[in-house]
Amino acid sequence: MQNLLKVSENIQLSWRNLSIQKRISFLPQLAQLLLENKEEYATCITTEMHKPISQAITEVEKCALFCNYYYENAESFLSTKNIKTEATESFVTYEPLGVILGVMPWNFPFWQVFRFAVPTIIAGNTVVVKHASNVPKSANLIQEIFEKAGFPKGCYQDLPISSSEVANIIANPIIKAVSLTGSEQAGIAVATEAGKHLKKCVLELGGSNAFIVLEDANLEKAVAIAVTARMQNAGQSCIAAKRFLVHEKIVEEFVSKFEIAIQNLKTGNPLDKETQIGSLARVDLAEELEIQVKKSIQMGAKLIVGGNRKDAFYEPTILTEVTIEMPVFKEETFGPVAAIITFNTLEEAIQLTNQSEFGLGVSVFTQDIDFIKTKISDFNEGAVFINEMVKSDPRLPFGGIKKSGYGRELAEEGVKEFVNIKTVVINIL
Repeated sequence: MQNLLKVSENIQLSWRNLSIQKRISFLPQLAQLLLENKEEYATCITTEMHKPISQAITEVEKCALFCNYYYENAESFLSTKNIKTEATESFVTYEPLGVILGVMPWNFPFWQVFRFAVPTIIAGNTVVVKHASNVPKSANLIQEIFEKAGFPKGCYQDLPISSSEVANIIANPIIKAVSLTGSEQAGIAVATEAGKHLKKCVLELGGSNAFIVLEDANLEKAVAIAVTARMQNAGQSCIAAKRFLVHEKIVEEFVSKFEIAIQNLKTGNPLDKETQIGSLARVDLAEELEIQVKKSIQMGAKLIVGGNRKDAFYEPTILTEVTIEMPVFKEETFGPVAAIITFNTLEEAIQLTNQSEFGLGVSVFTQDIDFIKTKISDFNEGAVFINEMVKSDPRLPFGGIKKSGYGRELAEEGVKEFVNIKTVVINIL
């Protein structure tokens, strides 16, 4: 493993000295490879973690879009910034840190890796990636894609190690920083090790996003968006809507429409392009979700639809009469389970939203845009989406607060996470 890290270190010494124009010149080919082979890559994703193939294709396409975004914008983001001061000359430069470790999850096996690796590499770093153990073929493919696109061997390297070995990799002096996308527990472990060695880390952790439907919302559109927000990728997403806060005057109509919509979702073979929802990635994940639901029902939640498990498949499920003490409110539910909570006033909805230990994002549905804009700062979240589901966009910074982590990915903020922001002041005497 030390030899592999040394390769990354040696390549980085020359890679960092290339111009930003040269470093981004490989991105169009990277995007083209993704699009030309999206069916193959999507099939790999689906085979390994059971995502419906239509959604896997969309994931690969999004990676290509992401590459093109940075090809068009990275030079501007990373160019020297002249600052007017009393000095003869003053400016800020953005210089790479070195070899960066990425610890990546299985739920979006291409997207999560690309959104870490692409901006980190074009900033002049090299990366080594410890991918999730249940997506080894995806991990190998991604390294192959970077090399086929022309990036020098060693710019991107897959680390075939177990989770127990991550601490030693972080401690290695070759590694200068680490980015993790994963669970709260994994984030604590990585942050602890990074802190011991005074190394920067970016953490994109779990979420329990609220989906608030106010009395004046367009109910038809809110329900349609709610289905995607909760059920996409079988609910296995940190930014999925998980707690549905619905005004008490419209909750019955919302639940009725929501129930009909999720019952119409097509289940089946994830390799079938008509399939909309498949099984979870592993049996143990479905078992954990089943425990959360059963305990919540024992505490008084009402099961409207679903609630059954067969192996790794968990039925799309709606629970009503949910309270703040229940697991489906307090914990992150990583699967197709929607917890419905009622409220009477917006202030109550905001309080319920903020009561979560997570702070990734919130969706609010209302027709009174001017009023809700005055309340944006009241939400303790990394993102507020009005009349839209929370989602990532290459053009916008992404990340959370509280137990959802810290640091930002995507946009200009993401490409500057793993650089030395260097101030230079010059005076002529």
